[in-house]
Amino acid sequence: MHRRFLLEKLSQHSPIDEHEAAMLLDIIDFVNRYPNCFERELEVGHITGSAWIIDSDRSHALLTHHRKLDRWLQLGGHSDGQANTLEVALREGREESGLTELRPLLDGAIFDVDVHLIPARKQEPEHYHYDVRFLFEADRQAALTISDESHDLAWMSLDEIEAQSDDESILRMVRKSRERV
Repeated sequence: MHRRFLLEKLSQHSPIDEHEAAMLLDIIDFVNRYPNCFERELEVGHITGSAWIIDSDRSHALLTHHRKLDRWLQLGGHSDGQANTLEVALREGREESGLTELRPLLDGAIFDVDVHLIPARKQEPEHYHYDVRFLFEADRQAALTISDESHDLAWMSLDEIEAQSDDESILRMVRKSRERV
């Protein structure tokens, strides 16, 4: 029952390419197979929620320089038992940026999905994040607060992200920002 919200959202998502389509099927299979898919204690992997935050003129996205992974990424994190992945993404976006005004776009539909391996760290074995991403709009002039999970936060132009990043999942969201928003 608690997985129904996510499964319904996933069933309505339209992937941009074959790679994302395969990851969408992987996430649906994972959610169907594991009733505890929202718990980080599930060692094989867990559902995470991310916020791809763009400005009102759709030219910039807010990225965080992730402390543990040492990469520029979208904001997001663990569900920690919360089955409403849109709320997870909103919570994480607010916590990791200090922004209080985040407006969901696309009527709260899923913007992107990604499955990626998280390397082992300390007491945590390597595992997968089944990441469900939502699109939000925020004021680029609003004050930002860097959380302890980040080295830095920055609004970057889509051109700048495209020129600097080699992360296909980030580049896919840039393409979607240009083509679908």
